[in-house]
Amino acid sequence: MLRLADCDHGALARLLYAYGLDLRLVAAGDAIPGSYWGESEAGLKGSTLLARHDTPIHSILHEAAHFICMTPERRVGLDRDAGGDDDEEHAVCYLQVLLADGVRGFGRERAFRDMDEWGYSFRLGSTRAWFEQDAEGAREWLQAHGIIDADAALTGGLRDA
Repeated sequence: MLRLADCDHGALARLLYAYGLDLRLVAAGDAIPGSYWGESEAGLKGSTLLARHDTPIHSILHEAAHFICMTPERRVGLDRDAGGDDDEEHAVCYLQVLLADGVRGFGRERAFRDMDEWGYSFRLGSTRAWFEQDAEGAREWLQAHGIIDADAALTGGLRDA
């Protein structure tokens, strides 16, 4: 599993900053504030994404995708639990894969593997199969909220309503 220590922190921080997120490092061994799952998983507090050097990249991208996909009202009070419904969660997972292509040395192929290794569960048995064959609803959700365009390319925008 690729972790924050294994990638270009600056490039990742710039990707997140483009969406209004500030990547902050937590000291090794310290609990990560705002982490839903605990341990080494990334945390969210407002527009701050918190991680340690041992945090998996897919976890950072997943939490970033939650921030991007949530309503402005939810972003304001964000602390740990991003909330949202099943449709939004599917959109978050799809967006996470798209964002992976913006992290040099990670990319969607590695995201597929790391998400499967972590234990993401999709009807077709793998992240890749879901993404390629069963994620039409997630793409439609992201497009309807202006996060991707008709070609499934990132717009750089946040959900606004």
